[in-house]
Amino acid sequence: MDKFVIQGGKKLNGTVAISGAKNASLALMPATILASGSYKLLNTPDLRDVTTMSRLLQSMGVTIARKGGVLTINTFRVNKFEAPYEHVKKMRASIYVLGPLLARYGEAKVSLPGGCAWGPRPVNLHIEGMKKLGASIELDRGYIVAKAKRLKGTKIVFNVSSVGATGNILMAAVLAKGTTRIENAAIEPEITNLAEFLVMMGAKIDGIGSTTLEVQGVDELHPHDVTTIPDRIEAGTMLVAAAMCGRKVKVDGCNPDHLSAVTARLEDAGAKVSIGDNSVTLQAPRELKPVSVTTAAYPGFPTDMQAQWITLMSCAHGPSTVTDTIYFDRFKHVPELVRLGADIELKENAAVILGKKKLVGTTVMSTDLRASAALVLAGLKAEGETEVLRIYHLDRGYESIEKKLRKLGAEIRRVSGEEF
Repeated sequence: MDKFVIQGGKKLNGTVAISGAKNASLALMPATILASGSYKLLNTPDLRDVTTMSRLLQSMGVTIARKGGVLTINTFRVNKFEAPYEHVKKMRASIYVLGPLLARYGEAKVSLPGGCAWGPRPVNLHIEGMKKLGASIELDRGYIVAKAKRLKGTKIVFNVSSVGATGNILMAAVLAKGTTRIENAAIEPEITNLAEFLVMMGAKIDGIGSTTLEVQGVDELHPHDVTTIPDRIEAGTMLVAAAMCGRKVKVDGCNPDHLSAVTARLEDAGAKVSIGDNSVTLQAPRELKPVSVTTAAYPGFPTDMQAQWITLMSCAHGPSTVTDTIYFDRFKHVPELVRLGADIELKENAAVILGKKKLVGTTVMSTDLRASAALVLAGLKAEGETEVLRIYHLDRGYESIEKKLRKLGAEIRRVSGEEF
């Protein structure tokens, strides 16, 4: 089990390239089940979660090969319609195969998902959506067992916006008979990337990028290549690192439009932000100002940046509050940040931070993907040496983060071992 060893206090300077978006890749990959043939998925990040999804699809008869950032996927020989627990337990996004299998083959058996060390994220929206499309669904010994001769278009109104459920229902609806209307749909860029891919494959979707999607079902789709959008959370994490520890850092290969909620708050915190066509350059402030944030569905401040923002505010000059309205219990990084010297008090779904506390290196443990990123950021700022254990969480969502940080001037190395 690997760990990071970080010597804090180094200034970051230079240019860092952003990889393809994890959450987009995990939707685009299962979408290839919808039409037999060969696909090329460009700008696909080399991540633990992408490997997990690859193995899941391969267990169904899909062949997958990687060359650089290109995944070549062949779905000619899909012969198994089950997503077993051994794969699904590692990653919640595995449930994305439910919609494509049901729409294309009329049956699916998908294990109830695992994959996160914090809080429940129920799959009822996925299940209820499939039922409304006409599927019969049973829960049998931890599996979702779904069947339908052919799905039928319907109206689906989400009581809460859900990225996963929107993507799954969208993939199911494109082959359903008739028209499906999805209201209160998620509008995250990853959903737009998926919807545009489906249109390339021959789907008929109106309202892409809005909260109302109308899908006219078609009889069949065809393969098409697609480029994965840049990872806005990786980009945001690097911008926070620059604001904490940097001089001047250019985050290259990103989509600035996807980052507006983060860059606006960074400017409020005193950073100088310059926007390019596909880059954001940040000049770190001499003194960080406290800025309170509340997470919200896109285009609001991302819940996936909550942990990183708490770390940033630990270094600000004054008090701030970070409130998470998406996942109330996503604060397992806070006790570890306190071990590093941060002054943070939890009050229900909010962290109250008293900034300008000196962070001092020690040993901390990762508990989930974004918490791990927060601890790495804290280690970059802390005096002395910080060890971040169980970084396999980071490998799920950040491609070679230590190499990218080293290129900017950080002193960080990966150490392998049996158990830390």
